[in-house]
Amino acid sequence: QVQLVESGGGLVQPGGSLRLSCAASGSSFSIYAMGWYRQAPGKQRELVARINSGGGTNYADSVKGRFTISRDNAKNTVYLQMNSLKPEDTAVYYCNVYPIFTDYWGQGTQVTVSS
Repeated sequence: QVQLVESGGGLVQPGGSLRLSCAASGSSFSIYAMGWYRQAPGKQRELVARINSGGGTNYADSVKGRFTISRDNAKNTVYLQMNSLKPEDTAVYYCNVYPIFTDYWGQGTQVTVSS
């Protein structure tokens, strides 16, 4: 069983930055591909970025060049550095394994981009 706890969200002005963290329990973290997902009001949850066990990354077109996903296997943590934030980035952000396992969804962390 894996438990995932997201943190680091908040209110930020357009153009600002935030760094999200996802702390994972369990001893097998390093073998999983991990993803950051987001869900805006009235929209479906979508994959924002993913990172495989070897560190390879992939991004949604909407965040490419602005967001960076990384992981620290020694700390069982995956990060999402978000720069040049836009109002359309406003959402609840979640981490999960990739492909997702529904039992692993956590509470998420709210990101609000507004002036």
